[in-house]
Amino acid sequence: MFSGVKPTGHLTLGNYLGAVRRWVEEDQHRGEALFCVVDLHALTMDHDPARVRRLSRQAASLLLASGLDPAVCTVFVQSHVDEHARLSYLLECVASDGEMRRMIQYKEKTAQAVASGQSVRLSLLTYPALMAADILAYDAVEVPVGEDQTQHVELTRDLAERFNHRYGLTFVVPRAINPPVAARVMDLQNPGSKMGKSHDATAGIVYLLDEPDVIVRKVKRAVTDSGAGVTYDRAGRPGLANLLEILAACTGKKPAALADAYAGAGALKADTADAVIELLRPLRARHAELSADPAQLDAILREGAARARSIARPVVDRAYRAIGLLPPA
Repeated sequence: MFSGVKPTGHLTLGNYLGAVRRWVEEDQHRGEALFCVVDLHALTMDHDPARVRRLSRQAASLLLASGLDPAVCTVFVQSHVDEHARLSYLLECVASDGEMRRMIQYKEKTAQAVASGQSVRLSLLTYPALMAADILAYDAVEVPVGEDQTQHVELTRDLAERFNHRYGLTFVVPRAINPPVAARVMDLQNPGSKMGKSHDATAGIVYLLDEPDVIVRKVKRAVTDSGAGVTYDRAGRPGLANLLEILAACTGKKPAALADAYAGAGALKADTADAVIELLRPLRARHAELSADPAQLDAILREGAARARSIARPVVDRAYRAIGLLPPA
């Protein structure tokens, strides 16, 4: 199993409840599991090199602080394992220009870049081949992703099958797993939009490293409707529904059952803020420990990269032979 997080922003409550917590509680214990900070993907847009390095370290330490155990799974940084880039080029050689341009995220990000007057980098077009390489290099069978990333896994399947057909059986063809129980956390100021770590407006985003008073302020200012009482209605009252779902994810209770306990949004916001603070308290404490000992984090990432490399190198070497490249002397 392979999954990753891109260091393009600070990790959020949405990242944790929607994916990372499941990685910790379930996925890392299901066979060979690899979790990667996919830093090469952060280079497809205009970026500050120092910020990418800083966010990469922070993302790695937050994954570990969340409970990923290096004794149980493999945690590493993408650019530390050359096989990702090696395999990416081979997959570009079997991909078509048309299927790359049909990728939804390419269309959306290109439109955003053009609207802001930025040039569009070639890597924004070709990065799905790198994402496919991330997966295929490890003979991954399952790829746990949100619905917005399913298209990339489908492309990965197409490329693997095409490569296998042209050059002989080389890759395991993976399947996307969309966990039905993952929490879907929305922006507190815009409950129609996911809580994303790369958003420009941050007032509605709870970051994993936000101080408790900041969390209280953001939740207190969350958008709700002016109707009476508290009911759980995702379509009709999305702001209240988002708060109820966050509280439910923190407490293990059902959103509809929680709604019955509140007469107004004020008490719901107070309890939701308290629950989020308590949920993140041990994570923040462990992150502080790791931040105080950078050598420990470096050692974990070094060992993780070595483990990942030992799995990926035979697979990528196999692909190089299959496509017709000479082995090194």
